[in-house]
Amino acid sequence: MQPKHFSYLLILAMFFWCAGWPALKVLTYSLPLEVVSFWRSFLMIFAFIPVLFFLKKPLLLKREALKYVIPSAVLNVLFMVFAFIGVQKGFAGSGGVIITTLAPVLTFMLVSLIFKKHPPKMQIVGLVIGFIGGLVMLQVTELVGDLNGAEFYFFLCAVVWAVLTLISQQSHAVMHPVHYSFFIAIFAAFILFFIALPYKIMAVADEGLAFWSALLYLALFGQTIATTIYFIASGKLGSSQASSYMFLVPLFALVTSYFLLGESVELHVVIGGAVTLFGVYLINRSQRGKL
Repeated sequence: MQPKHFSYLLILAMFFWCAGWPALKVLTYSLPLEVVSFWRSFLMIFAFIPVLFFLKKPLLLKREALKYVIPSAVLNVLFMVFAFIGVQKGFAGSGGVIITTLAPVLTFMLVSLIFKKHPPKMQIVGLVIGFIGGLVMLQVTELVGDLNGAEFYFFLCAVVWAVLTLISQQSHAVMHPVHYSFFIAIFAAFILFFIALPYKIMAVADEGLAFWSALLYLALFGQTIATTIYFIASGKLGSSQASSYMFLVPLFALVTSYFLLGESVELHVVIGGAVTLFGVYLINRSQRGKL
């Protein structure tokens, strides 16, 4: 397959990811988050099975991998909970923009602090710009007085995703990324089963076509297929080039939420998202220059 074909696949993966936000919004209309989150993880396990056959690599969970998989599963559960509450309280499109633009900035901050790396000036400029954009998106003056709004939960999602990104990068030394995602789904489903048990876990059987379409889309296309495409394309094109396609996520998130849910576009999210994206671009540009 030619490089341009992987580029097309990456664009498709970004779209799959973004359309997952309107799908999640649909799931918030009826059942509790505990039940929805369990079935989302449970169905992901089965969605990964064809991918594992396609991958044709021995499926092993080594003891040294558990220190990455178990914390990642817990963080994945937290991410699903925060995302559900955020989308329930606010706009799905705004969540897609805030989380995907803030997470890279927060990841870079964590790497610099934890590993005590001294970033070059261009990355510091990008970090400051990204931080300012984040303040605009989160409407920080209102956020201080309201820790129960959608923006607060979207911020928590970005923090969790940043930590999860660091752990996933470390896990690649001991296991394949697809195996890592598969085992996360198993452990997350196990955790969520006991959390969801008191909330009529089989109530999903009474739900209609819209609910099941959204749930199956999230489990199959929004996570399993999109993640697999991204990992395969990263191996062929390089992580730097593949990660640049993440810049499409905020745009697709707003567009899909507008057409599928009829959500209005929040001006502060668009402005803050654009500023943050520019900051992330400066950080990534500096990193690529060092490769």
